[in-house]
Amino acid sequence: MKITITAKLKILVLEDQQPLFIQTFQAYQNGCNYVSDIVHETHNLTQAKLHNLTYEELRSTYGLRSQMAQSVMKTVIASYKSAKENRHDWSLVRYKRPVYDLVWNRDYSLVNGRFSINTLEGRLKVPFETKGMEHFFDGSWSFGTAKLVYKKGKFFLHIPMTKEVSDSDLQSIRNVVGVDFGLNFLATTFDSKDKTQFFKGRSIKDKRGQYKRVRKSLQQRGTKSARRRLKKIGDRENRWMTHVNHALSKALVGQAGENSLIVLENLEGVRATTEKVRKQDRWYTVSWAFYQLRQMIEYKAKMNQSTIIAVDPAYTSQTCPKCGHTEKANRNKKKHIFECQTCQYTSNDDRIGAMNLHRKGIEYLVQELSQHA
Repeated sequence: MKITITAKLKILVLEDQQPLFIQTFQAYQNGCNYVSDIVHETHNLTQAKLHNLTYEELRSTYGLRSQMAQSVMKTVIASYKSAKENRHDWSLVRYKRPVYDLVWNRDYSLVNGRFSINTLEGRLKVPFETKGMEHFFDGSWSFGTAKLVYKKGKFFLHIPMTKEVSDSDLQSIRNVVGVDFGLNFLATTFDSKDKTQFFKGRSIKDKRGQYKRVRKSLQQRGTKSARRRLKKIGDRENRWMTHVNHALSKALVGQAGENSLIVLENLEGVRATTEKVRKQDRWYTVSWAFYQLRQMIEYKAKMNQSTIIAVDPAYTSQTCPKCGHTEKANRNKKKHIFECQTCQYTSNDDRIGAMNLHRKGIEYLVQELSQHA
């Protein structure tokens, strides 16, 4: 089984090298916009035909090297195909940000611990920061087509890294972990050692509320400057949410340990369940990047020889994990307390949800192993 994740590496471009890198960005961007004009007009997405239409112009007018010209065509074709696959109307694609696509071992490579990167005037060798990224250079990862990005005076390489990992073997499972997602606690876990872990979410909920209020104020103003500010706020919140999801997924998988079965709630229907959530909490419930979080947990688990399953979360916070009695009155949502009306077992309601997800994981494991016995 292969997994692919994107490593974002900061490259340390020397001051005297920066003008050439920026010129390369500009030429690549201008070339993309030129080819985009041709594609928009001709609806031609075949590289061989685009080569005949644009190659000489890309070389002579925009000063691109042969390999860069080919990359420009591929970049533009990919943009239009992506828009087509997403069923967007046929419209002109513009390239506004300084980004440059690099093919591994053609446009960039590793030479003596430095990246060798193709520019308008040939290759330049630049060092890079490896802090926290050392594992990508242990020889087990293969490099894909990268993006060279220039942002706030700094240069980055966004590199898709692919690694072959062994499929998880259910017979090797040593720990089952139920994970309940919530608001006051972003996640609550319960594992086979009867250990409960709470990941606090109140401060995160408050910060999202602040973002929401700022956005609402800017939307009401409706000015051009407000719209620009609104986009910056949105981008900042997305980066922050991605960081939170990375940290949470890393903590969840790390706590579970190797050879674990991690049981998540199937959150595909989360937007359809808002009527079950208090009105003031509905926005918080449906707007979090749950799909992104699920993906992060999944690929981190694979790297940890663990397995992920998603189960129906229905009644997991209303069912007593001790006697099995299910009743809505078992749970006090306002106080976040669960008290079984039959056996009086009492605990935090998020912990109860995690315990029941853990139980479903045990049932799944027993069923799967018995079928393959």
